[in-house]
This record gives sequence, C-alpha cells and structure tokens, in this order.
Amino acid sequence: MRRREFLGGLGGAAVAWPLAARAQERVRRVGVLMLSSSDEPESQINIAAFLQGLQEAGWSVGRNLRIDYRWSGLDRARLNRHAAELIALGPDVVLAGVGGTAAALRRASRTVPIVFAQNIDPVGGGVVQSRSRPGTNATGFNQFEYSFCGKWLERLREIAPRLTRVAVFRDQDGFVGIAQWPVIQAAASPLGIELTPIDPRDVSEMDHTVSALGRTPDNGLIVAVSTAALMQRDHIVALAARHKLPAIYGYRHFVTAGGLLSYGVDVASLYRRAAGYVDRILRGEKPADLPVQNPTKYELAINLKTAKALGLTVPPSLVARADEVIE
Repeated sequence: MRRREFLGGLGGAAVAWPLAARAQERVRRVGVLMLSSSDEPESQINIAAFLQGLQEAGWSVGRNLRIDYRWSGLDRARLNRHAAELIALGPDVVLAGVGGTAAALRRASRTVPIVFAQNIDPVGGGVVQSRSRPGTNATGFNQFEYSFCGKWLERLREIAPRLTRVAVFRDQDGFVGIAQWPVIQAAASPLGIELTPIDPRDVSEMDHTVSALGRTPDNGLIVAVSTAALMQRDHIVALAARHKLPAIYGYRHFVTAGGLLSYGVDVASLYRRAAGYVDRILRGEKPADLPVQNPTKYELAINLKTAKALGLTVPPSLVARADEVIE
C-alpha cells in the first residue's frame, strides 16, 4: 500500500472513531420541576442559566441529554401531580425550583437524585438531614441567609429616609416566615420604625392595612420572601402603587413588574450552580455526599419610573450600587 493511501485510510478512521463514539454515547435524562409558569420571564432566565451551566459541563440536549419539564403555574395540586409524573419517567436526576418543589419530589421518591436550586429551609422542611451532610436523595442551594433580611429596611430607608412605620408581608405558615420577622424587627428597633405584620394570603386584610397606611405619610412596605407573596405579586405591586407607598421586595421580578426596589439573591446564579451539581451526580456522585451551599451573589434592583411616580428622589449612591436600574 502506498503511503498516501495508508494515511488517507487513517484519516478516514480518525473521522469514523469519534462519530461512532458519539453514536454510542448514552443519553442521560434530567427532569425539571418548576412552581412557576413557562412564559414567566424570570423563569426563562433561570432555565437559560441552568442550561448554560450544563453546556459548560459538556452536556448537550439532543446529543447526550434529554430534559423533561413540568411547569405548575403556582398550583400546589398540580405541583404534586407533576412531581409524580417526572419520577415515573425514570430520570437520572431532577432539578427542583422554588416553593416546595423539592419537598414534592421527595414525597414522590426517596431514591431518585434531586438538586434544588433555591430552597429556603431544606433542613426545617425535611428535605435534607443537615446542610453539611444532606444524607438523603436531595441536595442543592439555599435561597438566602436570614441575616440579610435586615438589609431590606436599610435599603428602604435610604430611598425613603423619613419612614416611621412599615408593614411587613410575611407568611407565618412555617419556619421560613417566622424566622424572617425577628431579623427585620432587630433592624427596625434602632431606627425607631414601627412594624405591622400582614399575612399575604389574606387579601382582605392586605387591602385594609395597606389602604390605612396610604392615608398617612412616611409609611412603607416590606414583602418578605414566601410563596404566598409570589402568588400575590401583581396584586401587592398594584396596592403599593395605588396607595403611593414605597416598597421593597426579596425578588427582582417584583421590580420588573412595577415595584420600587428589590434586594435579594441573584437567583439565576443559583440555577447555573445547580447545573454543576447535576453534572456531578450524572458522573456518579451522590446527593447525600454533596453539601448544601449558600448563595454567593446578591443583587439590588431599582425602578426609577416607579420612584418618580411616588415622588421619591433616589440617591445617586444607591443607583451606583444597583445591579439593575429600570428607567
């Protein structure tokens, strides 16, 4: 055989080998359970971050990965049904979003690996045994540290320095809602600010209290992190606008929906990091051995249009520190 023919044969084989390897590559199956709706912009941002993280780890949908999605549209009954449906598909691992998704998946299976992207209290909710050693089929990322709840009052006072009374939307159904309250109280005391709690699930109480606050000056709102607040997002934002009350939220998408100010975890970064845990599990590691991690990135968002409608002047120093400013 002549040298050229021999090298040509080697070249053809070199092309054929990776093609054959790709053809034989095992396709892994990942489930995704979300409490929100697929058309919600924030949800699309989070899933895009998750997919980017998977791609960076070498996973590609259609080549070596299949993803099954379930969107529950803030419907608890649908969430539980979707959790069972995903588990029945036999996934290698399931990504859990916010609002009880990890707990729903744990009720459906104690063996299928689960990675939660934004759990508020995985230990208190029984999803893991401890943060350092989860010891179950679930692990993932905390949505926030309770200590940062006091920052809401500090940021709100920066934009409305004459505040004397603040209503706090808090969900007392569970440890999460209870734990945020004393941190906010501790921040309010040295500032001489009076706090009024409101249950965001009670629409009539919410409307009555906010209406009363709006009749006197120097009042404001804090919307603590809870699923109930998420479900009432548009109503809460509209109430604050109607009664011209400065309000701060724990989620950025309240601000994109017309709210004044938000300070909270960069949720998309949690989904990108969750992709790293999904990758490690797909490569053989166990959730029980992967510690629950805390957030590392927080973001401040300001809606200047809303501030103008409320007659507020946003300090340049606050604008300079903002991660997102909506004109």
